[in-house]
Amino acid sequence: MKRISVLFVALTIAASLFSNMAVSQSYRIYPVPHRMAEADYQVFSNIPSGSQLNIVAEKGIDEVTVRRAEQIIVEHGYLASKSDKPSKTGNNLFLGISGSKGIADLMALVVDKSVFDMENVYDRHILCVAARGFFENNRSDALHKKDIEAQILVLGENTDAVFCGLASLEQIMDQGINHSVIICDWADVKHRGVIEGYYGVPYSAEVTKDLFRFMAKYKLNTYMYGAKSDPYHSRYWSEPYPTSITPEQEKVGYLTQEMMKDITSVAKECKVDFIWAIHPGKAFADPENKDIIQQIMGKFESMYELGVRQFGVFVDDVGVPSDTKVLKLCADNLAALQNAIDQKWNRPGVSPADTVKPLQYVPQLYAYSWVDEEKAKAFFETLKPVPEKVDIYITGANVWSVPNNYDIAKVNGWLGKRTSWWWNYLCNDSDVTKLFIADAYTNFRDETHIFSTSSLEENLAGTNSIIVNPMQQGMLSRIGLFSTADYTWNTSAFNNYRSWEAAVRSVGSSALLADLSEDLFNIIPALRYYDNDKFEYLVTRYKQSVEKGKPAPGSLIAELKKVNASCSRIEKNLVLSSKLSDALFYRDISPWLLKVKAMTEEAIGLLEGKNPAPVDYENDPRFRFEILGGMGEHIKMAERTAEPSAKCLLPFIYWLREQAAK
Repeated sequence: MKRISVLFVALTIAASLFSNMAVSQSYRIYPVPHRMAEADYQVFSNIPSGSQLNIVAEKGIDEVTVRRAEQIIVEHGYLASKSDKPSKTGNNLFLGISGSKGIADLMALVVDKSVFDMENVYDRHILCVAARGFFENNRSDALHKKDIEAQILVLGENTDAVFCGLASLEQIMDQGINHSVIICDWADVKHRGVIEGYYGVPYSAEVTKDLFRFMAKYKLNTYMYGAKSDPYHSRYWSEPYPTSITPEQEKVGYLTQEMMKDITSVAKECKVDFIWAIHPGKAFADPENKDIIQQIMGKFESMYELGVRQFGVFVDDVGVPSDTKVLKLCADNLAALQNAIDQKWNRPGVSPADTVKPLQYVPQLYAYSWVDEEKAKAFFETLKPVPEKVDIYITGANVWSVPNNYDIAKVNGWLGKRTSWWWNYLCNDSDVTKLFIADAYTNFRDETHIFSTSSLEENLAGTNSIIVNPMQQGMLSRIGLFSTADYTWNTSAFNNYRSWEAAVRSVGSSALLADLSEDLFNIIPALRYYDNDKFEYLVTRYKQSVEKGKPAPGSLIAELKKVNASCSRIEKNLVLSSKLSDALFYRDISPWLLKVKAMTEEAIGLLEGKNPAPVDYENDPRFRFEILGGMGEHIKMAERTAEPSAKCLLPFIYWLREQAAK
C-alpha cells in the first residue's frame, strides 16, 4: 500500500512538472545542456538558507556521488540529511538509476526518458526541479506560498551519470533555485579531460587536486598522467616512486608515494579517472627484452597500491619503427599487457572499486602524416589485433591538429575501431614565454604550431576521447579546459566567444576570482604575446596625431590606465588572499601580470611627459620564471622571461623613448 502511495505522489509531481514547459532562459549552465526547459512561471522562491535538504539515494548510487550531493548542499548554505524515504513536508533530493524501479526511477515514469535509449552518447541523465506545494495541490494560490518545499530529481544511466547531473544542480544553486526546470542531457564524447604530457615542470600535487575539483564541476572525467619530466614515468619507469624527496626535487615536480596516493584519492572523490601512464620507450618493442610485461606489471602493481585503477603506455617520441616484426611485437605486448591486467584485477567477483579500466596507448606514430599514407595505414593495421577496449591515441595528421572528422575517420578505418584524441592545446611547451588564455579561435591564431584557420567540428564523431595537453600554468589552463568541457559535452551547441566569457567568470575556485572577472577581461588581451587586437588601433591613431603635429594621447592613456588598474587590483587581492587556490593562480600569472603592469605604467608616464625610469623588461626578476625541459637523462632547469604585449605595446614603449630622446 505504501509503495502505491509513493508512486502516486511521484506521478503527480512528474506529471505537473512537464506541463507548461518552455525553453529555459534563466539558468546558465556549462557545459551547455542538450535539452533544457522550464515552466513559464516562477513556482517557488529560492530555498531559504539553513533549510534542510533530504537526500534519498537508491541502492545503485555510490557513496562518492552521495558525498558530492552533500557537499553541494552544505556549500550553498543548507543542511544535508540522508534517508531511505522522502520527507513528507520538507525538501528532497532524489538520486537514482534509470530502470531500477526505485523511488527516483518511479518519479520519472511520465517523463520523456528517450535520452536513455540513445546510442553512442554518454553519461545520460535527467535533472528536474519541482515544488511540492504546486505539484501536489495544483492550485494557483500555491504560487504565492513562501514555504513551498523543493523536490529535486537526478536520474542517470548509472551513478557516474548522476554525478554529472549534480554538476548542473550545483550551477543552478549558484544562481538561486527559482524556476521549475528539466534537463535531459548527455555527453557527445565519452572520455573528456586532461593529458599531462607536456615537456616541463609537472603540476604540483596542490594544482592537480584543485584541478580535479574544477573538472568535477564541469563534467570532465579523465586525467591521464604522463608528465614527460617525471623520471618515474620515463627514465625510472620500472622503479617505484620514492617514499621521500628533497625540496629541490619537489620544486621540479617529483612526487612521493604518499603524494601520489593523495592525488588518486581526490581524483576518486571527483569522479575523475586518474590514468597513470608508463613510458618504457624503445624497451616496449625490444625483442631482446623477454621480461617487459613482468617489468611493467611490477610498476603497475606498485601504482595500484597507491590507488591507481587505470594505466597507460606511452611509446611516443622515440622514433617510428617500420620493421613489421617490431610493429607486431608492439601489438602483441599491448595485448599481453591488457590480458595480464584482466587476469590480475578483473576476474569475476572482484568488486568494481578494485577492478582496473582498459589500457590507454600512445603509439610511436601518433601524427600520421609523418610517413606516407601507405606506411601509416600499415602501422595502424598492425594494431588491429589489440583488444578493442584498449584506447589508442592520435594527435591527427599533425602534432598540433585540432580534432576533426576527416582525421578520425581515416585512422578509424585503418584501426577498425574508434580512436582517441590527444589534443596539443593549450600546450605551450614550445612557446613557454606565451599564455594561451583567450578564446579558442584566438588561441589557434596565437599558437603558431596550430593552423590559424582551424575550426571545431559542429558534429564531431567517431572518437572515444578528447584529452587536452594544457599549458604549464595549470590554474590558467582552466580557461581553455572550461571551453574544452563545453565543446566535448555538446559539440553542436558550442559557441566560442560565449564559452570563453563564461570560462573567465568560472576560472577560479574562489569567490575572489569571480569578483575579479571584469578585471581579467580587461587584462587578458594584454597578457597575450600578440596584443595587436587591443592596442594597435589606439597606438596607430596616436602616432598619426603626432605626425600631424597635434598629439592626442587621451584615448590611449585611458585604455592603458584601465588595464593598469585591473592589474593592480588582481595583484593586490590575490597577494592578500588566504586561499591556496588564489596563491596558485597568482604564481601562474604573476610574471605576465607584473610585466603588463610595469609596461602600462611606463607608457602612461611617457605619454604624460613624466620621463619615468626605464624598465629592463628582459632581465627584471619580477618577469622571470623557471621552466623544466627535456626527458630522461636530459632534463634541465632554465629561466625565461614572460612575453606579454610583445607585438605592439613593448615596441611602442621603445618608440616613445626614442621620441623623448630627440
